[in-house]
Amino acid sequence: MDFLLSNSNLPFAVALSVLVLLAFVQLVGLGDLLGDADADVDVDIDADADLDFAGGLASVIGFGRLPLLIWLSLLLALFALLGLGGQQAMLGFTGDTMPALPAAGLAALAAFPLTGALSRPLARILPHDETTAVGIDSLIAKRGHIEIGRASRGSPARAAVGDRFGTIHHVMVEPNEDGEVLESGAEVLLVRRDGDIFYAIAVEARPF
Repeated sequence: MDFLLSNSNLPFAVALSVLVLLAFVQLVGLGDLLGDADADVDVDIDADADLDFAGGLASVIGFGRLPLLIWLSLLLALFALLGLGGQQAMLGFTGDTMPALPAAGLAALAAFPLTGALSRPLARILPHDETTAVGIDSLIAKRGHIEIGRASRGSPARAAVGDRFGTIHHVMVEPNEDGEVLESGAEVLLVRRDGDIFYAIAVEARPF
């Protein structure tokens, strides 16, 4: 404990303290309040060279690959472990530790790229938020069937249509051609939309 709390190891003790605080924040659920921080970073970059540099630096350190709190926790853990390990090795070889500032600088130089390297495999195994929400126009070119009613021009009927996730949507449908009638139970193909009304053709009459 004396080794950890020595002046030369103060940056690493602080990093471990912040790491424990972040773990506590996640444990009690306060991390959800900080979730938007991942998307709210706004940097005004005018020059293409600056943009390339910023993007390259973010790639090297792994920033953006992981949720912000996880990335920061990984960085702090590596910084503290590398720093304390280096100080322990220095103590064993020379009988003394490095001053806090040079030791922290060397640990940071190693921790940032190592965080970037480890963030790649971690990003692949961590679960990601997914959504099955689709835009209404994505139903165009999807098949369904007339569920309730008899559809004619000016008199829509309700149809059930599945999206690419298999979710069933209930939409109002009219025939695409004048004079055509879509009977209840008929299989249809949605070909266009106008406002809340989809226009469809009978699949048997005109296969897709």
